[in-house]
Amino acid sequence: MQDGVGIVELLPPYNSPEAVRGLEKFSHLWLIFQFDQISQGKWQPTVRPPRLGGNRRVGVFASRATHRPNPLGLSKVALRKVECISGKVFLHLGAVDLVDGTPIFDIKPYIAYADSEPNAQSDFAQEKPTVKLHVEFSEQAQSAVKKIEEKRPHLMRFIRDVIEQDPRPAYQQGKPSERIYGISLYDFNIKWQIKAGTVDVVEILDIEKIKQGNPL
Repeated sequence: MQDGVGIVELLPPYNSPEAVRGLEKFSHLWLIFQFDQISQGKWQPTVRPPRLGGNRRVGVFASRATHRPNPLGLSKVALRKVECISGKVFLHLGAVDLVDGTPIFDIKPYIAYADSEPNAQSDFAQEKPTVKLHVEFSEQAQSAVKKIEEKRPHLMRFIRDVIEQDPRPAYQQGKPSERIYGISLYDFNIKWQIKAGTVDVVEILDIEKIKQGNPL
């Protein structure tokens, strides 16, 4: 996904430029993070991974489920820039699969010869997801995107790249539904609906303006 961005801010006492010296020479990083929005202490020995349709169960340690004995996650991200400014340290990243405000426990450089295994095998998720849905934009959504793209270039492409992968719960995928779904990207709530296998992006709302009572 080429248009996603993320920023990690190092908080005291870790916000030292010395702590990230040399990190800019790596193209990718590992982030070790916490699933902080998951109820603590609630886990099961088996889970139903979305890539298996949400029906087949496997052991929790044979999955990347969010509900784990220790709620830790591991994510590989592209590093675009290291910024040290006014006593603060920021890591500018490519697309990240994390919720805004996710606690980061550790950062490690991705080392290709050690971290890549061309002959690795897996039971499921052997290939990346294929494009599933065709995405169209309503007139209202197109108008909103046009204004937003003055500050957020390629927003329409980013929305399409995300939604065409069908981010609905696995048990709802492939089933007809009239409901309107929502997904947060950047500072916006993207409203969309599926009709006859086509996604219609119906509305794009500014989250900050929603909080102020004026979503448009």
